[in-house]
Amino acid sequence: MKSTRNKIIMVDDNITNLTVAKNLLTDIYDIFTVPSAKKLFQLIEKLTPDLILLDIEMPEMNGYETIERLKSNESTASIPVIFLTADDSSENKEKGLSLGAVDYITKPFSKELLVKRIEVHLLDKAQKDSLNNCSQNLEKNDQ
Repeated sequence: MKSTRNKIIMVDDNITNLTVAKNLLTDIYDIFTVPSAKKLFQLIEKLTPDLILLDIEMPEMNGYETIERLKSNESTASIPVIFLTADDSSENKEKGLSLGAVDYITKPFSKELLVKRIEVHLLDKAQKDSLNNCSQNLEKNDQ
């Protein structure tokens, strides 16, 4: 039977952060954890997540470079990305949001806050997808 739960990928090079997030969210979502942007892009080839939780400070490719790559690819551009990071400087929040993140949550975070923000962005994505589907159906009917 196919799962109807939303799929979330969390990207963080810190195994403790990945474990905490997985434990907090696994009863609500299908959560996949990866330790690097490279692993994220490998996983996205196999499954399309409904949302990505992304750390900023990572080796090889940081969160900013990762979101730029996600947003520049037509197949991943519409996936909502929430930065989940210890860096709470206003400059970095502005940079993350200007690169296309839908939200910016600083660590440590509460489960309630994280779940509520995820819910808001998943609902927003579902509504946008529904509008896009309606628009495409109208265009087909006009032809």
